[in-house]
Parts: sequence; structure tokens; C-alpha cells
Amino acid sequence: MVETDVLIIGTGIAGCVTALELAKSGIRVSLITKAEELKETNTRKAQGGIIYKGEGDSPELLRKDIMKAGDQACWEPAVETVAREGPGLVKKLLIEEYGVEFTRDEKGEFSITNEAGHSLSRVLHAEDKTGEVIEEGLIKAVKRQKNIKIYGDHVLIDLLTYEHHVPSPLSAYKEPTCLGAYIFDVREKRVKKFLAKTTVLATGGLGQLFAYTINPSIATGDGFAAAYRAGAKLINMEYIQFHPTAFYRKEGCDFLISETVRGEGGRLKNLAGEEFMLKYSKQGSLATRDVVARAIHQEMIERKEGWALLDLASYGDGKWIKRRFPTIYEECMKHGIDITKQSIPVVPAAHFACGGVKTDLEGCTNLNHLYAVGEVACTGLHGANRLASTSLLECLVWGHRAAKHVERHWKSYESFDTPEVPGWIETGRQESDPALIYQDWDTIKNTMWNYVGLVRSTQRLTRANHDLQNLWQEIEEFYRNARLNRMLIELRHGIQTALVVANAAWRNKQSRGCHYRVD
Repeated sequence: MVETDVLIIGTGIAGCVTALELAKSGIRVSLITKAEELKETNTRKAQGGIIYKGEGDSPELLRKDIMKAGDQACWEPAVETVAREGPGLVKKLLIEEYGVEFTRDEKGEFSITNEAGHSLSRVLHAEDKTGEVIEEGLIKAVKRQKNIKIYGDHVLIDLLTYEHHVPSPLSAYKEPTCLGAYIFDVREKRVKKFLAKTTVLATGGLGQLFAYTINPSIATGDGFAAAYRAGAKLINMEYIQFHPTAFYRKEGCDFLISETVRGEGGRLKNLAGEEFMLKYSKQGSLATRDVVARAIHQEMIERKEGWALLDLASYGDGKWIKRRFPTIYEECMKHGIDITKQSIPVVPAAHFACGGVKTDLEGCTNLNHLYAVGEVACTGLHGANRLASTSLLECLVWGHRAAKHVERHWKSYESFDTPEVPGWIETGRQESDPALIYQDWDTIKNTMWNYVGLVRSTQRLTRANHDLQNLWQEIEEFYRNARLNRMLIELRHGIQTALVVANAAWRNKQSRGCHYRVD
């Protein structure tokens, strides 16, 4: 058993910022990652940038852009919070305190770029690997903090609550409260009980539920599933954003071609070299992600083509392209595509969950002592469709706000008498067959891609819910009878989260943002 002040599950920008801010106050933090190293996160995959401020910019203008991109489904207090606090926190925390080195121009000023959906240039970046650079700066700071203990190769199984894990029948009358979590230690192959005064979910996204995604392999929906089983409220789960431009190759499409490529002049074309985006939006290739993704999808179907082309070579000098997009240049060159001379083959891919565990402006959920920050949370900021480069800013703002809320209420949290929770009882006797796990994952991914993907219908969603419900029952039985390992735990999380998304999509009959129904 591990007892801690605050348990944080997830080590992207949201989890790390929360941990760092809490550690300043002397609060003991246990920081959990299911990866071997802290750096394997959704944050690291973010290439484009983080919203800062541009010439002639204002909180009011940023608010309008976020609301428009979110198809007017954003929660205005959340939008106001980010627009008012976000740029200042970028400067105070990322630039000044954690020393993140963002790209500067020849005059030494920050290089500010534009992205789709923004009315002006306001996006700060570190070449084309912004998330990676931010993550490295935060990890260095985390490792210097004596109050933060890091647990690698530790996988969330379930959140602990009064209702589900305290044996006393009187626990049913208690306020819904999170007490910590059961965590699987991959290296020692055993379950640990983490008891915490406060727990923070920062587990990231769910892209691995779909056949095509640019999310890392860890994005299996763990936090959504664990929160759902614990009784936390999940909202807007149907709003799954598909990034329009994943680098297409026969082996897969796990590499993102940043939206800033279009922000810097790149144009989308069909395989005949014809621009097509003006048919779908006056903004052309700089339309919002949901519009661009569906446009590419439609062009591929109508022309019976397996991908589209993103042409930057015709609109930028080769030396500048290499300097501005070194990571993208190198990755494409590995596969025989010279982006200074050739167009990049691209397809849409699952990218970001706009919904999640419902929180307030401080990151609090409907379960006492449970916070959610980052992509696993639904703060209301994104509405029906995320504006480019708001995700890292949301992580920063809510990581900071959640930590400050915990600090303000620490006396009451510290005095909380954590009840006795039984240790984990292993019920499985059989070794889990990897062939069954791989096959179940294939079923989840293909069902979600074909029926709950870019374009949805009542018929598709009805089939999806039926098939996923049957698979959920089979996986639950499989889970109860097999010995635990990381693959099995992730599979259980994956099917539960997939079912939540499919149900939410089926219930919402109105097309809005990235939830698009043809009927």
C-alpha cells in the first residue's frame, strides 16, 4: 500500500503542472505514468504550438475564435477563463519559471504563427515539436522536486470510492468520494493500493480506440473508463476531433502533419493536383478541423482515392521549410517524401476528445476529492470542436487552477480520515491469450472507425452499440478469469470508453462540430 497526499495519474503537461504547483506548497505528490518514461504522453505528440498573444490580439478576440470553432457549444465561463488567464500563465510558468525555449526570429522576438480557425497569428511554437520541448522542460522541473515521487510502468485499474470499495454497508450513505486508486505495477506484476487525500486524473486521450490515430499507444481511454465506473459524470463524449492531416503511408498513419503547415501557406489538393477546399469553406485550407477532415474524407470517397495531398513545396522556399519544419521534414524523408519538392500524402485520423469527465472551473468533478485535468476532462472549453492550439493551453490553465484549489482547501483535505480499503484480490487463474486481446482491439478499432468515425448515422451507431455491448460482456468475463497484465487492463478500459462514446453519439441526433450525422 502507498499513502500519499495527492495522487496524480498522468504525466503530460496537465499532470506535470499540477504536480509542480502542489510541490511548491510542500504537498507530497505521487505521480503515476503507465509508460516506462515520463515523456511518453499526448503532450509530446503536439507539434503546432500553444496560444500566446499576437499583434492586435485581445481576450475578447480569442474568446470569439474559440466559440466559433466550438460551434457555439462552448461553456462561456471556461472560454473566458482561458482567454483571460492563459497567455499570462504561458509567460509566467512555461517561459520564465520552467525555461521552455520557444522559437525566436532573427531579432530575438518570439516567432508567432497562425493556425486554422484563428483570426490572427497568436500561436507560440518550438519549431514543429512544441509539445516535446514543453514536456522536456516540465520533466526536468519535476525531477528536481523532492516532494514528487515518480512511479513508472504503473497502470490505472480503477478509482477507489466509498460506494464500491469500502466494505461497511453505511458507506452507501456517504457523499460520493474518491479515495485513491488500484494501480498495476507492470515490473513487479502486482496490484498496489494507492490511498490519497486527493486524486487528479490526467490520463490523456482515447485515440487508440480508432483504426487511424496520431495519438501514442498509451491513449487507450483509461481515465474515461475508470471515472465512468467510479460514478463520475462524463459529458460531450460524442465530440471526437479528427485531425485532417496525418501522414499517410501503407504501414499506418501515426505521425501528425501539424496544422501550422497550412497556417504557413500549405494547400490541400487531390491526387490530380487540384485545390478543393474552397468548395467546402470560404476559409479554404484554413477552415476548422472538422470541416477540413470531412472535406478530405468526402474527396477521397468521390474520387476513389486513398489519400489527399498537402502541398507546401509550391508556396515556400526549401531552406525555410527545412528550418521551420525540421521534424516533419526528417520524418517524411525517412519514407521517401521530400517536402521541399513534393506534396505530403495525408488522411484524417482520430486526434482529440473534446468531451470527458465533467469539471468546474477549478477541475473539480462530481466526486469529492477527485479532479480531472487535460484531455480526460471536459471543462467546456472546446464545445463541439477544438480550436487549434487550445489543448496545451487548457492543460496549463486547469493544471494550475486545480493545484491552487487543492492548496486553498488543503486543511480540510489533510484532516480527511481515509477509510480502510481492502487490498486487491486476484480472481484470474488463466494466462490471457494475446491473440484474443489483439483480435478484440481490432474489433474495437474497426467498429469505431467505420460506425462512430467522421460520418455517422442512426443505422451505423445502432450497429456499433449492439456490437460493442456484446464485446464488452465478453471482455468483462475474460478480464475476471485471466491474470492481470497491462494489455488486458487497457483492453477493458478501451471497450468501456468505446461504448460510452458510441452511446453518446447515438443519443445526440443533431449534427454539430465534429459530431456529424448524415441523417
